[in-house]
Amino acid sequence: MQIGLDSYLGIHQDALKVQSKRLEVLADNLANVDTPNYKARDIDFRAALAQAADSSGSGQGAAGGVSLATDDKEHLQGDLLGGGGTDAVLKYRVPLAPSLDGNTVDAQQEQAAFAESSVHYQATLTFLSMRMKSLMTAITGQ
Repeated sequence: MQIGLDSYLGIHQDALKVQSKRLEVLADNLANVDTPNYKARDIDFRAALAQAADSSGSGQGAAGGVSLATDDKEHLQGDLLGGGGTDAVLKYRVPLAPSLDGNTVDAQQEQAAFAESSVHYQATLTFLSMRMKSLMTAITGQ
């Protein structure tokens, strides 16, 4: 019985890509905490993961950052959060107390979200690492 590595890793490889992109968005928010009229953004993780799972078939991840050249809307989209589907999952954050200069970034809220997201990223990375170790154990028989 053959089993593909993509099906063995499941949705976790897509989750790692989405969590990585969310960390980038949160870091952008923190970097622009003092920029006038900057609007804080965040990724809807559930929608992004559902989009990644749909675009990659049965858990097979698309190559991050590489998009396919298409000339028909029915063609597959091979780009995870990098192209046309970004707006579906990238949302503006509603400020608790907007500032007078139009900036909607709350540094404390962003830092908390970044810390939480980095813990989730590390947990997914640990899970994938353990899956690979168990696969290596099965291959080597030790």
